[in-house]
Amino acid sequence: MEDEMGSGNRERDLNGTSTEVQALDAGALFVLESKGTWIHAGFHLTTSVVSPALLSLPFAFASLGWAGGVICLTIDALVTFYSYNLLSLVLEHLELHGNRKLRFRDVSYHVMGPKWAKFLVGPIQFAVCCGAVIACTLIGGQTLKFIYTIYHPHGEMKLYKFIIFFGGLMLILAQMPSFHSLRHNNLVSYVLCFAYSICAVIGSIHAGNSKEDSEKDYSLVGSTPTKIFGALNSFSIIATTFGNGIIPEIQATLVPPVSDKMFKGLSICYVVVVSTFYSVAISGYWAFGNKADGTVFSNFVQSAGPPFLPKWFLVIANLLVLPQVSAVGMVYFQPVFEVLEGISGDVKQGRFSLRNLVPRLILRTSAVVIVTLLAAMLPFFGDVNALIGAFGFMPLDFVLPMVCFNLTFKPSKRSIIFWVNIIISAVYSIMALLGCIAAIRQIFLDVSNYKLFANV
Repeated sequence: MEDEMGSGNRERDLNGTSTEVQALDAGALFVLESKGTWIHAGFHLTTSVVSPALLSLPFAFASLGWAGGVICLTIDALVTFYSYNLLSLVLEHLELHGNRKLRFRDVSYHVMGPKWAKFLVGPIQFAVCCGAVIACTLIGGQTLKFIYTIYHPHGEMKLYKFIIFFGGLMLILAQMPSFHSLRHNNLVSYVLCFAYSICAVIGSIHAGNSKEDSEKDYSLVGSTPTKIFGALNSFSIIATTFGNGIIPEIQATLVPPVSDKMFKGLSICYVVVVSTFYSVAISGYWAFGNKADGTVFSNFVQSAGPPFLPKWFLVIANLLVLPQVSAVGMVYFQPVFEVLEGISGDVKQGRFSLRNLVPRLILRTSAVVIVTLLAAMLPFFGDVNALIGAFGFMPLDFVLPMVCFNLTFKPSKRSIIFWVNIIISAVYSIMALLGCIAAIRQIFLDVSNYKLFANV
């Protein structure tokens, strides 16, 4: 079958099997170069899943309670590990039949048809990646401002200036030529995930044991509608925290054949996921109960009174977040860069030729500038990102892998795996719809409290 990657020539592999050699465009050839090992894939996967968003898990628990929080966290961990493996198996199956796919939209084009790829999967993935990068830029700016206010509580520098500073770092990292070239950066990110999670756990335990915060309330507060929408929003937060949305692009960085490599990469990724997500969520909620803020680090600083922790500890914890969140932003920038270079690049000339280098520099710089501007303009982007998570991450991570597996392998309708996939797809489709409603409601509630370039 020919697809949007271009028609190909047929040739015989070593076993004499007819395979189709795809004519890759510049985006796939340059950005998604296939040179990595399963360890590199593990670093990419960890960076794409384990981000500073995990520091918001105690806040999510505050609207779910102990039982609801632990159950949601466990279910989402199991479902995402399962769904990512299913999608990886689909990609491996296509490769074994001489039709390797490098992008999510290519997989959906081949399995579901061109309209699904063009009007659903492609736009949703692009929106998710752009939203993730904007969120990372905003978090980076807020982290810099947090460090600044520790020593200058009455300082005059506004949030947008710190966002611009962080955007400068992103501008430098954006010039790294390919996804594979991020492997060392993502190794550092892999280590930093543990580091700032340990800081969060230590800080929560210390704050929870302090005399000033001896009373803890784990009850669900608010009216019944508030509790319901709060639970739906928290469910979306937890699901989005596990979100990836770029499994095919990460698998594309592997040297073929890719058989079993992604499972190994996912395994080392979920070692980090389980150890960091549970420890931060449980310790943070234990320490602060239903008073948990949007990020547990915010709880370490009291609105009235001295911080629970020494200033040097708070600075170190936030300094560990900065390079990791920049790595996350770069991972989610790769599908965007792939689209840009697919449009502007020329595969007939080298990746570092002047013909390809100049457009790449201009387009990537422009993309970073636009993202930085949006982050500075919309400091309340967390509400918008919740909507993107419900509308984007849930379909890409909890629905489409199951659909693609059933369409590709066609398991018997009497088999357990067929109905497990159907049930998961149906449940998370409903939850995505409800999550969108809850996120839109929250946007309307909060929009009156913010203005463009607000110093929050």
